Amino acid sequence: MPADPPPSFDIFGGPDPASPVILAVPHAGRDYPLAMRANLRVPVDRLLLLEDRHADSLALAARASEWTVVARHARAWIDLNRGENERDPLLDRGAKPGLAPSSSAKVRSGLGLIPRRTGPTGDIWARRLEAEDVEQRIRRDHRPFHAAIAGALAAAHRRFGIAILLDIHSMPPLGRGAAQVVVGDRFGRSAAARLSARVEASARAAGLTVAANAPYPGGHTLDRHGCQQCNVHALQLEIDRSLYLDAALDRPGPGFDATVRLLRAIVADLTDEALPQAIAAE
Repeated sequence: MPADPPPSFDIFGGPDPASPVILAVPHAGRDYPLAMRANLRVPVDRLLLLEDRHADSLALAARASEWTVVARHARAWIDLNRGENERDPLLDRGAKPGLAPSSSAKVRSGLGLIPRRTGPTGDIWARRLEAEDVEQRIRRDHRPFHAAIAGALAAAHRRFGIAILLDIHSMPPLGRGAAQVVVGDRFGRSAAARLSARVEASARAAGLTVAANAPYPGGHTLDRHGCQQCNVHALQLEIDRSLYLDAALDRPGPGFDATVRLLRAIVADLTDEALPQAIAAE
């Protein structure tokens, strides 16, 4: 029998999280599987626009003891921040047209569970995907990734009485005078307001412009894992790529170390917000 494929993500940290803050990086993967390359109508380098380029490098440089999960596979293979039912009928033969998720704005724009297109490039696939192909990606990549997050949050909550997921992303520059950091909490549904406010304050203290939920309120990951009534909170953090990448927005640039310090400060401040409850729980 053929060996099972290796995991499509890496975990840093043991089964008992050392901090109530859990880190996830779903969109920075740079692994483009051969099965994907064989069905592309565009060069692989055109897909880099879908990546949160080197957001994983930021997270790993900023983490101390925090449990962290980092996707290996590229977002173009499967988008871990979409729900399993956000399947695009124009690409995926297993999608069921007429269901609400398949008619959402994200799916219509080609950014469903399996991205169909990028803005400048257009359609990226040579052929439609068979239902079993998509379902296999869900079983092997999507479900295990979210199961790992859920397990870490549950373990952190057992230990500290609170758990906070920080879902780390990066965004293209939004324009002159626009936000350089966007904090998403699903408009207050996925995390307590004090946690969102603390992250916003951390970014402002670094001299950056900040927005809440606009234009990125967070996606499936926050809906899936945030549960305020359970004292499990989920935040999405979007960081302007020009802060930490070079002029081509391709490699870590001169601002990388300062952005690592910012992310470290955000994690430390979230931990500080959780700490009184953590002490009480222990």
